[in-house]
Amino acid sequence: MGLVLCRVSFLSIYLGCSGAQGKFAYKLLHDLFANYSNALRPVEDTDRALNVTLQITLSQIIDMDERNQILTAYLWIRQVWLDAYLAWDKDDYDGIDTIRIPSSYVWRPDIVLYNNADDQFTESMETNVVIRYDGQVMWDSPAITKSSCKVDVSYFPFDGQQCRLTFGSWTYNGNQIDLLNGLDTGDLTDFVENVEWEVLGMPAKRNVIIYGCCSEPYPDITYTLLLKRRASFYIFNLLLPCIMISFLAPLGFYLPADSGEKVSLGVTVLLALTVFQLLVAESMPPSENVPLIGKYYIATMTMITASTALTIFIMNIHHCGPGAKPVPKWAKKFILQYMARLFFVYEVGESCKSPKRQLGHLPTVQVVSGRAAKEEQKTGTRMKLECGWEEQQHQVCVKTPCLCHHNSLLRNVEYIANCFRDQKAAQKQSGEWKKVAKVMDRIFMWIFFIMVFFMSMLIMGKAI
Repeated sequence: MGLVLCRVSFLSIYLGCSGAQGKFAYKLLHDLFANYSNALRPVEDTDRALNVTLQITLSQIIDMDERNQILTAYLWIRQVWLDAYLAWDKDDYDGIDTIRIPSSYVWRPDIVLYNNADDQFTESMETNVVIRYDGQVMWDSPAITKSSCKVDVSYFPFDGQQCRLTFGSWTYNGNQIDLLNGLDTGDLTDFVENVEWEVLGMPAKRNVIIYGCCSEPYPDITYTLLLKRRASFYIFNLLLPCIMISFLAPLGFYLPADSGEKVSLGVTVLLALTVFQLLVAESMPPSENVPLIGKYYIATMTMITASTALTIFIMNIHHCGPGAKPVPKWAKKFILQYMARLFFVYEVGESCKSPKRQLGHLPTVQVVSGRAAKEEQKTGTRMKLECGWEEQQHQVCVKTPCLCHHNSLLRNVEYIANCFRDQKAAQKQSGEWKKVAKVMDRIFMWIFFIMVFFMSMLIMGKAI
């Protein structure tokens, strides 16, 4: 029973004290703002500057618009100053040392973001201020800011950006408000990681600038947000497909010329790279600085254009017919002998170990002249051709009397042999031009493979 009475007595005392402190809080609020005006700078000596301490906390990077060069960020802004007319003796008000009231009740410095890029000019949220008994006013307000940021895309997608946030008073000069740093850097303890950008730091610097319009100094605080792009998304979606497509361009030289798809492959690869180039151009600002990936695309497209032009030239060599000039001697020696062995280009049935097969000589036919034929008619005998092989493997024919062959048959045989000989010579000449084209295809294939490899290593080296 005694314990219950003690609890009731303690609760009555607590409620009485709380009610008394509430009355003192109302009295304090009434006494502070009885003759207070939030339109004037709260200093007793108007010749002295009012110190305002600024501290920025970066909470989140909402968006980074490279094309319009606008950074959207979520900030917590803390401003602390000393109000000479909002001080009290806490012993006179039951020990109340702090009060929280709407920020519109008190005077507030007109600190704004100088490089604001928001078309609506949204202000900070109307939050309460915390007033201490010594007159110190602390105003914490969240804000979503859109600031202009000069974007340099020279090394996109392996680039880093420096976006500046400059805060200062819009109307008060340095003789009226002295802006000070709360910390040497922006606070990143509560930062929410961004999927595209990595924050390396946010150093703060105080500047005092004298503008051309006014002779008074105007202090400001500039926070430099150091950003580094996370390039994994662009590597897997823009860079690697381009590298794989570019390796298809040298393979166009490996296609047989009779397939009819050599030029089509080069044009298809060129169109594919054009699509990727347009995707990059849509996201980049229209500036004179060409992105690194854009330079890679242009270099690759130039290389594919050159390979397509060379393919057309080599196909023209491949289809040289019998009416073309013979292969020059220097080309036979340099291309058909040295370069063909160096790039392992051999004909069908020919290997690197077997010697080059020599074409055999065509058989020679001896034709009986008209006078001999007349003599044969007078003598009543006819000659027949008996053919044999000499030691040098040349077939020779010996006239022997024959009663079944005529002179016209011999002329036809000679005509067929000459046609066969001309056909073999034309085939040999066409075969030499085709081999020249094949050797040139193989040479350019390896040259372009090496070029694509080094270009790919150069662009991937920026990612490491």
